[in-house]
Amino acid sequence: MTTPESRPLVATCLDLPAGSPGGSVELFRDLYTGEHPLIPARAFMLLPPGGRPTLPAGLELLAVTGKTLQGPAFRRYVAALGQALTHSLAPERIGVLHLQHLAFGATPALMRPLPQHPRIALVHGTDLLFAEMHHDQLQVLRKTARLADAIVAPTTAMADHLTRLAPQTDQRKIHHIPWGIPDHLLTRPPTPPKRTTTSHLRLLYAGRLTAEKGGDVLIKALAAAKGIELSIAAPSAEFHGLTPLMRRAGIHTRYLGWLRRPQLWKAFTEHDALVMPSTTLEAMGLVALEAQACGLPVLYQPVPGLREALGSSALATDFTNPTTITRDLDRLRTSPSLLTALRNAGRANAARYPLSTTAAALTDLSKQLT
Repeated sequence: MTTPESRPLVATCLDLPAGSPGGSVELFRDLYTGEHPLIPARAFMLLPPGGRPTLPAGLELLAVTGKTLQGPAFRRYVAALGQALTHSLAPERIGVLHLQHLAFGATPALMRPLPQHPRIALVHGTDLLFAEMHHDQLQVLRKTARLADAIVAPTTAMADHLTRLAPQTDQRKIHHIPWGIPDHLLTRPPTPPKRTTTSHLRLLYAGRLTAEKGGDVLIKALAAAKGIELSIAAPSAEFHGLTPLMRRAGIHTRYLGWLRRPQLWKAFTEHDALVMPSTTLEAMGLVALEAQACGLPVLYQPVPGLREALGSSALATDFTNPTTITRDLDRLRTSPSLLTALRNAGRANAARYPLSTTAAALTDLSKQLT
């Protein structure tokens, strides 16, 4: 089925509880939900423990529990999720499937009630990481790559990584469509407060503090640094999990909580640099692009995905080498002209990635398959 604008109606599911932190969740909500979604969709997430949260328009919740990654329990979870989607979807109304991640439970579950519909699989990064660590997830990823009519990777680094995990993947299926950030953030970023003179460099870490995000690496790297102030915006449990390491390193941090995006965008204007110490890969690093749009320079580990999305518009460093990170922090702290140059380069880089362009490219690809 198509909408009045001849856009196929999408069925899509992200098997995370509504309200979960992370860039994949924000991108999902940006694209498929709201009063006037960029991509018309039946969009589903999981009902979180503790009740129904406030939801954006168009987001539906599935009361399915037992999410896991391996073995018979994983297969039971996929079956239960597939059954819930079967009860919720009318196949004749759907034009195309957008499979969020090539692994995890929602991907095989969504194909069960809609076995004949065209399928676009979207690489997010965590699917690649978990496929490397869990045999069942690798099998899901390889099967999805085989069954998908098209695969969307936001960077060539993600496409290359997928090919290493699933070498039989038909390369003609892979399309490079960068993720994007809200257009209004590019045209109407928050107004920065009047900058006060300080001898300290105000650093901000924003995001999950899981192992691949490099929170422990960051703390160890900053232990020897002088003249810095570190703020962290992260989920509470993950922040407090790092508290013993921060205490041993002698680092005092200011905990901002897990901020809603308008609050985070305001926080960007109140700091001197965003630090991104990711240890393995990032699909694209949307938080870095949002920071750049708000005029915040980025200091990052040049892992796959980030290196491609940021390049020379941000300052690449080595968070695993205390000497290198100390040198680069000193450069930022003592060189206002470097910060200014990075602000300007960052804004120009972020402007390359409007969310409307992402949505238009995904819609065009959907039309080609329907």
